[in-house]
Amino acid sequence: MPLNPRLVKESFAVIEPVAGKAAAYFYGRLFAESPHLRAMFPPSMDVQRDRLFSALTRVVWSLDSPDSLASYLGQLGRDHRKYGVVADHYTAVGNALLATVKRFAADIWTAEIEAAWVAAYAAAAGLMKEAAEADAGVSPAWWPAEVIDHERRTEDIAVLTLRPAQRLPYLAGQYVSVQVARWPRVWRTFSIANAPRPDNTVRLHVRGVPGGWVSTSLVRHTRIGDMIMLGPPVGTMVAPEHGERDLLCVAGGTGLAPLKAIIEQVAASGRRPGIHLLYGARTARELYDLPDLVRLESSFPWLRVLPVVSDQPGFEGIRGHLPEVTQRFHSWAEHDVYVCGPPAMVNETIRLLRLSGVPPARIHRDVALGET
Repeated sequence: MPLNPRLVKESFAVIEPVAGKAAAYFYGRLFAESPHLRAMFPPSMDVQRDRLFSALTRVVWSLDSPDSLASYLGQLGRDHRKYGVVADHYTAVGNALLATVKRFAADIWTAEIEAAWVAAYAAAAGLMKEAAEADAGVSPAWWPAEVIDHERRTEDIAVLTLRPAQRLPYLAGQYVSVQVARWPRVWRTFSIANAPRPDNTVRLHVRGVPGGWVSTSLVRHTRIGDMIMLGPPVGTMVAPEHGERDLLCVAGGTGLAPLKAIIEQVAASGRRPGIHLLYGARTARELYDLPDLVRLESSFPWLRVLPVVSDQPGFEGIRGHLPEVTQRFHSWAEHDVYVCGPPAMVNETIRLLRLSGVPPARIHRDVALGET
């Protein structure tokens, strides 16, 4: 049966208000029918349930955009190799998903809706399996990496330098999932904070968040010489390849990481667009990477670094919240804009920039699920 995005979206809209219950039911059904799959998942399933529904939401609402959907599903298929996912697992997942949708959309369920979901899942699973199979011939499922430097910049922020055991191919602006020995099977995403280097090292900017297993371990318990695992790089907010427009980069906290990588990549390309980097935090002390940014700025006259502090009245520089601060300058309508940081800040920044005339196609963001 051909894809019917309308029927899938209409039935999924019924489930969205009870997403938490639906995700819990899905995993309960999956593990009841395939108990051996439980060992592939972390002890606590809270984050996993959120990730499931976020991914499913993106897939469902992208059914009308086949190119974008294929790219996203390809990334998922390659990324899931690190969990040990193989082709046979997709059948069990599909059965549990169909049972979940049928249960929570029971009031509107029809044979046509069921057929639409079966067709949509078959197409999605096919794309993921194809991508995983193609990737298996050229890349590992994960990369072991040695911690060769660990700088505690603040009480809860650390900058780690890693050397993967083999070359990690990625684009400036992408992120990787990370697993530490302390928490097996628990993966969290962190942006790579540098453009690709000849020595293959990568940097991560990590803020330890309350209750964050991986982030807290990386900040407080990781030492030089430790080994961690990296998943395949993913993400679509990457450095422009050939664009000649000036750039506005808006970074909140450790959201600086991918934007710094993008700036480094632009510098390495030999192009000289004007770049404004608005780098914000609550206090001056939390501008943890400012000295290195000042050094970068001194090397590239086309780069202007503008620190912004929101909660320190005595700060002598720019004060305010990043979304509002973007509106104090001339129009950014002719710029390419990159925004990264806490979701609320990103959403409000994008809203104000669009209201001020920046075309949506020139605004770039990437939301990495997990701890940031």
